[in-house]
Amino acid sequence: MATSSLTPSARLVSLDVFRGLTVMLMTIVNNPGDWGHIYPPLEHAEWNGCTPTDLVFPFFLFIVGVSLAYALAGARREQVPLGPVLARVARRAAILFGLGVLTSLYPHFDFSTVRIMGVLQRIALVYFGCSLIYLVSSWRTQVILLIVFLISYAALMQLVPVPGVGPASLEPTTNLGAWLDRTVLTEPHLWKTSRTWDPEGLLGTLPALGTGLLGLLAGQWLRWPGPARLGKPAGLALAGGLALALGLVWSHWFPINKALWTSSYVLFAGGLALGLLALLYWLCDVRGYRRGLGPVLAFGVNAIAVFFGSAILSRTLGLLRLAGPGGQPVGGKEWLYEWGIAPFFSDPRNASLAGAVVCLLIWLVVLSWLRHRNWVWKV
Repeated sequence: MATSSLTPSARLVSLDVFRGLTVMLMTIVNNPGDWGHIYPPLEHAEWNGCTPTDLVFPFFLFIVGVSLAYALAGARREQVPLGPVLARVARRAAILFGLGVLTSLYPHFDFSTVRIMGVLQRIALVYFGCSLIYLVSSWRTQVILLIVFLISYAALMQLVPVPGVGPASLEPTTNLGAWLDRTVLTEPHLWKTSRTWDPEGLLGTLPALGTGLLGLLAGQWLRWPGPARLGKPAGLALAGGLALALGLVWSHWFPINKALWTSSYVLFAGGLALGLLALLYWLCDVRGYRRGLGPVLAFGVNAIAVFFGSAILSRTLGLLRLAGPGGQPVGGKEWLYEWGIAPFFSDPRNASLAGAVVCLLIWLVVLSWLRHRNWVWKV
């Protein structure tokens, strides 16, 4: 999401398709008609485990890493001064972080309880960290850093006693990351659902960098002139299978968990991302398949607009207070759903899914129009 500055000639069609599919799934899972009636695959795992919904965020970070290998390749190849490049990277990261905070502030702008961390904030930190690593290190060093990040995080979470709590814990409010967030960020500025821990907290940024590094390594592999075109997707698929297997094995000791962003989760989700990218690269960039990809590409080239716009629009509609079918006041989004969608379905889960699909179709119209006008929101 953070690196959409590639020129059209340098873009990987497969990466835009990957991003588009991820944004489309994000739009569906973030906008159900009724949060109380959702099909299980469209919900996050309650704690340990992984559903399709739990793959959206790591896929984003993986895509950021792949994009960096293309967006910053010129700076490395031409050995331009590091300062100006890092300044541009820092500016983009700061804008992304600021958009995340603005999303938390809107519409009431209560700074006393604003959530400091969040999805865009973590993307910003991973974008900056992976950019810096890419500009100053070789791919071999990046592999070493990936291993160090994952093992160090596992050791911190599973071996270090939690101050004021006791032995190391992997429970929501008693793990080391939750303690660090309460200490540094303080409880009023954590995830509003709990105020005692944050799924996008500070310590979890370390393994999230590992997710970005997996994408960065994948991007460098695709740019490497060595292997034949068919060898590139094969290499990605092989690496994906290895990462997936390692993640599943490691999960017996360090469970797959999105909220904690565990090391096994990094490898498991990263393995799936590598496999999907391999398939899409073979299909779109090797075989040249393009038919029917217009809607997906519309989402893929304007991911920031969808993510930020969906959040702001949902909160804006929430400011409206209208009478629902039972006479009680509801927000504008709920009013549209209860009057315009829910009455046509007997199963509330189908109605809720229909509400999400309607939201997806509305965004498709908007993004297709923007793509027709060649408008892309860049930071």
